[in-house]
Amino acid sequence: MAEFIATRPADERRTMALWALAMGLVALLGLGLAPLFDVDEGAFSEATREMLASGDWGHTTLNGEPRFDKPILIYWLQAASVQLFGLNEAALRLPSGLATWAWMLAVAAFAWPRWGQRAAMLAGTVLGTSAGVLLIGRAATADALLNLWLALTALELWRHAEGEGDARGALRRAALWCGLGVLTKGPVALLVPGAALLLWMAFSGRAQLAARLRALLGDGWAWLIFAAVALPWYAYALHRHGMAFVDGFLLRHNLQRYGGSLEGHGGSLLYYVVLLPLLMLPWTPLLVPLLARLRATWREPLGRYLLLWAGFVLVFFSFSGTKLPHYVLYGFTPVALLAGREAARWLESAGGARWGLRMQAGLLAIWPAAAVAVTAWIALHTAGIANPLYRALIGQPAALAPLGAAALVAVIGVAMLVNLRRLPASARWSAAGVVMALVMTLAVVPWWGRQLQAPVREAGQRAAAVLAQTAPPAGATLVQWGLHLPSVAVYARREAPRRPPRPGDLALAREDQIDSLASQLAALPAGRRPPGADGTLPTWQPLMRMGGMVLLRWNGAP
Repeated sequence: MAEFIATRPADERRTMALWALAMGLVALLGLGLAPLFDVDEGAFSEATREMLASGDWGHTTLNGEPRFDKPILIYWLQAASVQLFGLNEAALRLPSGLATWAWMLAVAAFAWPRWGQRAAMLAGTVLGTSAGVLLIGRAATADALLNLWLALTALELWRHAEGEGDARGALRRAALWCGLGVLTKGPVALLVPGAALLLWMAFSGRAQLAARLRALLGDGWAWLIFAAVALPWYAYALHRHGMAFVDGFLLRHNLQRYGGSLEGHGGSLLYYVVLLPLLMLPWTPLLVPLLARLRATWREPLGRYLLLWAGFVLVFFSFSGTKLPHYVLYGFTPVALLAGREAARWLESAGGARWGLRMQAGLLAIWPAAAVAVTAWIALHTAGIANPLYRALIGQPAALAPLGAAALVAVIGVAMLVNLRRLPASARWSAAGVVMALVMTLAVVPWWGRQLQAPVREAGQRAAAVLAQTAPPAGATLVQWGLHLPSVAVYARREAPRRPPRPGDLALAREDQIDSLASQLAALPAGRRPPGADGTLPTWQPLMRMGGMVLLRWNGAP
């Protein structure tokens, strides 16, 4: 790739460098503007905080209990970031932001020598500014990092399969990236790219299949690299935890997750067929020319490989018992590559650079404006929200004027960029995508974060201050009572177990459920009743009320 870049004209290299910097802004700007979202961000972040507090970098816990949900790499990276920049939202999300930026650059670097600069820029822009990637790329979870390793592995496997250049080196680099993926989220990092390559070889004929299998299985160095990266931590975890690790990680969070619906995350067979166009917004219209050219794409070796990659993810996870939105993004890299190529062809076609650019740019401007309009409508019609907690959270006082200004900036900015004749059409299209993405990440997402999570952040910070200033009874702490909002522990800088309160505890609960929770507590048999609950309702000292949440100190029975 370095040799290819060196041979390109200086203006082309300069354009790609400016594009890469713009994508960096999309991936990294404003990472700390929104509070941590529960449940996933809160759980990953609290596990990272506990790792740092304990000094045990080989194992993760959540509120003191073993956490076997994911392997260790994302926690290591988040912990390193927190040590450098402090315990805050931006530091916790930085590994995901950097991974997303690298993911965009990897896609562009793959497309550039094959389809040209225009397709490379557009493919990277489609990837990095789509709704689904914007969301996981700014979340303190493992998903953006996993998608980087999936993309790097599968793209290196293609470089190996096409047999040009350093094919053996490409296979060994794929082994490295795959090992890091397994260390990030488990077997799925091997399953997705491995299935894509095997399916492509199978559809390419027996001779191709036999030759490639010999190359894959016969490279001992590639397998050694994979094993050296992926296996040591798994061996350590198995030695340390035994069957608890097997049951918790391998069985529950892999096999059982596929075979059944965990934690209520189910869906129909068409779940991802419907979801993919939504996660691709505002670039969804590009699916039309992509589908129209499906047969022609299938006849190309690379096109067939990308279609099989995306198709495998769509079909395999459609049959999964547990369905989460980000699963379909494991196959989004090939969709973005093909969509970027179709966008480049569209702009190159007769009239495409005139009306095609304006049509898609209009959709880019409409997307944040529509998101703002929907947000405002929900905020002004909270009475229709059935869930009392969300009705209270979204109904908190909030300024909508800044959101309207952000939507106006998006419309004006995109209109100006589209008519900036000095830039090539692909650069204007990419710049419009950047404007759209920044409006979403700097205005819309933070607004929702403040509405939904600011009370949890405030409760955690208030609890930390109260427990630091007073001398609570021995063992008194902050608890989550009838809730699962792990980010409160991050903001409180202490574990916040999920259990009923005991005398002296601070308890975070839903305000509309306090009486029923207290009645349940008092009704427990004497042997199961916490100390201080003698069958009568305890007395409470409210410390904070905000957005349907209440932070209480339990003073015991009256």
